[in-house]
Amino acid sequence: MKMNILEHHYVPKHEILTDSETKKFQKSLEYDVEELPKIKAKDPVVKAIDAKPGDILRITRDSQTAGTFLTYRLVEE
Repeated sequence: MKMNILEHHYVPKHEILTDSETKKFQKSLEYDVEELPKIKAKDPVVKAIDAKPGDILRITRDSQTAGTFLTYRLVEE
C-alpha cells in the first residue's frame, strides 16, 4: 500500500517558486541564494512535487505561536 506523502498531516505544504517569484525573492534577499538552507533532490517530498536542483521551495508551516510560518529551501543534488 502506497500513501501520498503530500497528504500526511506532518508534512507541511511545499511549493516550487515560479520564475517570477524566484526573481522577486532573490531581489529581496540580503545574501546570496546559495546561502539558503538546502534540501536534497532525493527527499521524498521534493520527488513528489517534481522539483529539480536549483529550484527554490517555499514551505508553509502552521505554528501555534506565529500562525503561518514561511521558510525557503534550495534544492541541491
